[in-house]
Amino acid sequence: MSSLTVTALTKAFGSTPVLTGVDLHVPAGGLTALLGPSGCGKTTLLRLVAGFDDPDSGSVTLGDRLVAGAGRGVPARSRGIGFVPQEGGLFPHLTVAGNVTFGLARQRRRDRGLVRELLDLVGLDVDLADRSPHQLSGGQQQRVALARALAPEPSIVLLDEPFSSLDAGLREDTRQAVGAALAAAGATALLVTHDQAEALSMADQVAVLRGGRLVQLSDPRTLYQRPADLDVAAFVGESVVLAGDVRDGRAESVLGSLAVTGAVPAGPARILVRPEQLRLVAPAGRGPRGRVRALDYYGHDSRAHLELPGGQTVTARLEGADLPSVGQEVGIEVVGAAVAFPVAGGAADVAGPAGAAGPVDAEPTRRRPAEAIS
Repeated sequence: MSSLTVTALTKAFGSTPVLTGVDLHVPAGGLTALLGPSGCGKTTLLRLVAGFDDPDSGSVTLGDRLVAGAGRGVPARSRGIGFVPQEGGLFPHLTVAGNVTFGLARQRRRDRGLVRELLDLVGLDVDLADRSPHQLSGGQQQRVALARALAPEPSIVLLDEPFSSLDAGLREDTRQAVGAALAAAGATALLVTHDQAEALSMADQVAVLRGGRLVQLSDPRTLYQRPADLDVAAFVGESVVLAGDVRDGRAESVLGSLAVTGAVPAGPARILVRPEQLRLVAPAGRGPRGRVRALDYYGHDSRAHLELPGGQTVTARLEGADLPSVGQEVGIEVVGAAVAFPVAGGAADVAGPAGAAGPVDAEPTRRRPAEAIS
């Protein structure tokens, strides 16, 4: 397996720029996730690496081999890349064994031991080898597609949102099996996804794309705990964003005085905490408090929507079954440090969207009305 290095890569379609100077390094043997909203350039970058399209400028290097750029363009078939598309892309007229060995020399296609080894690698029983693709579940089809991609021992495996068509339960099982197979094979992999949980749980490093640019490249924990900006923070998880004022490593906010990470200059700032950092306690003294306006119950945890005295709403992620009641007043504590993003324009810029003064909660829009909670 080889490393992948992308340098100053650009691509436009007509007058519309899609990638505007992307630099990315994928270490050999690791899994990197390309994360970003629709239209940010993820799939275009994958296609340039695969050789399905040519960059306008910049270069693509596999190991020490230049495959695109500087007047060179190695055809896709000669790059030694395995590709797993969204729907698996299995050939309906071939058996599972025929699909897995499709890219191999004729002599190796007859090797049933190799088929058994590859199916075992992706967590499938060898009894499936003689079935047709339509006789498999969606998750099984994706595993067969991965086995086919790994069969020629490619320099890198590219996965283009391979779990997007699967239901939630099957998606989780399949991505665990795929992650285990890639690790067992020691494969270098580049995964395109818009699913934050997928990227954070599977990848060794996550590259966040926005508007054709790479805005952050880091390990999953750093990405979640120290996002480069508020847009990244909101994209990789639920966020509670508060107006604040930073002084001497602490931020004064509607939720009290909060410790902030890193060296943050004094002055107005947007303060980021995650919903799981909010703890609900009995109201006490002059401490911050709120009133429960709605609850979302998920079984393993729940989410409480809290209205603060100024009318702002924040969410708290709660564990266990001991939940407050809708309408109940609760105290609020913040556990751990917050992340502060200085506001250059002063206090006027600390207001939230649409000029709403004070804290802004970047929570998902789906919400259960309070009257629907029993």
